[in-house]
Amino acid sequence: MRAQARIDLDAIVDNIAAVRARVGSAAVMAVVKSNAYGHGMVPCARAARSGGAQWLGTAVVEEALALRAAGDTGRVLTWLWAPGDRFEDAVRADVDISVSGEWAMDEVVAAARAAGRPARVHLKADTGLGRNGCTPGQWPSLVDAALKAQADGLADVVGLWSHFACADEPGHPSIAPQLAEFRAMVGYAEDCGVTPEVRHMANSPATLLMPEAHFDLVRVGLAGYGLSPVPDIGGPADFGLRPAMTLVASLANVKRVPAGHGVSYGHAWIAPRETTLALVPTGYADGIPRHASNVAPVLVAGRVRTIAGRVAMDQFVVDLGDDEAEVGDEVILFGPGDRGEPTAEDWAVAVGTISYEIVTRLGARVPRVYSGADASEADATGTDATGTDAT
Repeated sequence: MRAQARIDLDAIVDNIAAVRARVGSAAVMAVVKSNAYGHGMVPCARAARSGGAQWLGTAVVEEALALRAAGDTGRVLTWLWAPGDRFEDAVRADVDISVSGEWAMDEVVAAARAAGRPARVHLKADTGLGRNGCTPGQWPSLVDAALKAQADGLADVVGLWSHFACADEPGHPSIAPQLAEFRAMVGYAEDCGVTPEVRHMANSPATLLMPEAHFDLVRVGLAGYGLSPVPDIGGPADFGLRPAMTLVASLANVKRVPAGHGVSYGHAWIAPRETTLALVPTGYADGIPRHASNVAPVLVAGRVRTIAGRVAMDQFVVDLGDDEAEVGDEVILFGPGDRGEPTAEDWAVAVGTISYEIVTRLGARVPRVYSGADASEADATGTDATGTDAT
């Protein structure tokens, strides 16, 4: 293949199992939003369930409905809503709905009436992240509205939750106040009569580092795919995790060029000597960051080398020097690191971002190819939830 992302589903199973062993009695939610951080939502959701994830989490309702269409019948929470969104479809599909304000509670009530069944609702508290969620000042009104809907048989308030701003920075001054605010807002809601099934606040960093934030449920995103959300503190192996994705390509051209030969747009790299250039047929249309130009590492012809010149829409070039390679030889852009290849974290450091972005940004032109215990089921479907070829 021109390029492919090889996904080790057994790694995802094991990563979720490792998280479960770490969090004691807390349940585990595997976050599979954004095509499972680029890994392929439906196959990875199944692997996460096999690893013991009692919940799945999605950002948008279309993701949750795709899970239902693929046969998942367990608990699924969706949290990013806009006015006029598919609330009724979510209620009919038994998808849990996050509510951050009274406008959303109104939409949930209308959807529940139309569907003829109560909606499962999680009230989200803004304890200091400043994105979605209800502020402490608005919390009493939202709790009142939710309890009224529950009394009317239109909602079951099953969750209370929030999200950290800086859990990946242990000791950050925002962490303790956020925890205290969450406890206070949960206490208020419970004093008013809310009896949640789950209270949850921990993302991957808090799951790995902050047992006091585990509550009844932890939400595991990046860690489920085997990448460390706190690379300055420890790599995947330090937390019992293994990266699930290996991104590979096949060389599309190999040629000898003289000293002074320019490479790619703008000639941002010029051969300092006679050398061999190898063409890798992936580019920023596939999710390779343009900022990777002249800085990102790849493993080719037995050595780690740096991209030479600008990453183009569909391709980039690597300088092999006097080493030999042939068209069709495999290039490993990143993987677990077992064969000396760069990791997603190496790419993140090279381009000044985080490993979350490196794996999530991979585009639909890159097929996801699955291995492991659940691979046959992934192959049987032929596509993941976004339509990307999965075989």
